[in-house]
Amino acid sequence: MYLTQLQLFSQLTNWFMFYCLTRTLSNSLETVLTLVSLYYWPCMRPSSSKLPLESRKWGLIIAALACAIRPTSAIIWLYVGLLELFVTRDKLRFIFLEVAPMGLLVLGITFLLDRLMYGSWVLVPLNFLKFNFLSAGGDYYGTHKWHWYFTQGFTVMIFSFLPFSVAGIMQSKHWKLSGLIVWVLGLYSVLGHKEFRFVLPVLPIALIFSGHSLAALRSTISANGRGKESSNIHRTCPAKMQVAIFFLLATNIPMALYMSLVHQRGTEDVTYYLSKEVLDGKVTNILFLMPCHATPYYATVHHNLPMRFLDCSPREEKGIPDESDHFMIDPVGFASEFAKNWSLPSHIVLFDSEEKLLKDFLISHSFKEIKRFFHAHFKVDRDLQASVVVYGFTGD
Repeated sequence: MYLTQLQLFSQLTNWFMFYCLTRTLSNSLETVLTLVSLYYWPCMRPSSSKLPLESRKWGLIIAALACAIRPTSAIIWLYVGLLELFVTRDKLRFIFLEVAPMGLLVLGITFLLDRLMYGSWVLVPLNFLKFNFLSAGGDYYGTHKWHWYFTQGFTVMIFSFLPFSVAGIMQSKHWKLSGLIVWVLGLYSVLGHKEFRFVLPVLPIALIFSGHSLAALRSTISANGRGKESSNIHRTCPAKMQVAIFFLLATNIPMALYMSLVHQRGTEDVTYYLSKEVLDGKVTNILFLMPCHATPYYATVHHNLPMRFLDCSPREEKGIPDESDHFMIDPVGFASEFAKNWSLPSHIVLFDSEEKLLKDFLISHSFKEIKRFFHAHFKVDRDLQASVVVYGFTGD
């Protein structure tokens, strides 16, 4: 019982779980479905005899749903499926009477749903595979070194829980689950385009091991106790555990609050501001002169008005800059050319790093600053974008 409490503690206090799992991302749902499905797979248990064979069917159903939501989830289930195939007695039954029917059923349902939504027959998982794996289309949005997940990405996500997770893996000797973590990080490392959220499904698994090592601190000390002293230890938290818990709380809570409430908040604040201004009739047309998808869009503005952000759609020919690239390379030249054919916006939104270069352009077109929002204290992948600025049209 104490073990599960510490494992839950690890999940709830990890800064990245607080920061990312609460977001409306498909990765968040994929993570939840992955954990639920793993519970039902006999091969992932220390003793598969504790689960009836029927539980595997539930695991398959949930796994298939996870793949329908995010096809890359198949990376996880390929590992689990091969492991189950290795340990199960009736391999043919598993392949032809369980995996194949369930896979075809879910694929067929998603195929029909896509036909309904797109208006034509589209096999989305196949397109997903072609774009992200066969043609490396994801590289269009940036690449990292092959070791990034191991040296930076996943290391930052797990943060100060890392030594506890490693210790928990060694102590528990649950090589199947720990192998799944290495498998996922290894396969995703082959892809050039990498993001934190891609490996989110295995973060809770690593944190489970952290809870195991924390519980081991208590059990080790308790095992050395005698009589009344041992009884007191069971009722209280041992000193070593107190230090470990305080360390984890002191490192993760400030990080979670800062990253969730302070860091890069300007793009959200400006969108909420514009949404309120629309109600007063002050905003009629918005142009976002910043890298594409830098701000929320209609889902936050909640009003039907003309808005425009710079296009960054992938191109078939590699090496051809898109609108967003052109703007970042030469903000003044792009804006001057863009203004020749624009639908005059009532408001322009941009980062302060580009505002410095475009100030004369904005003034010459009768725009003036009306609002500035804090965005970040330090740069991440571009020059420092300290604030988000709103310019309003003042002409006739």
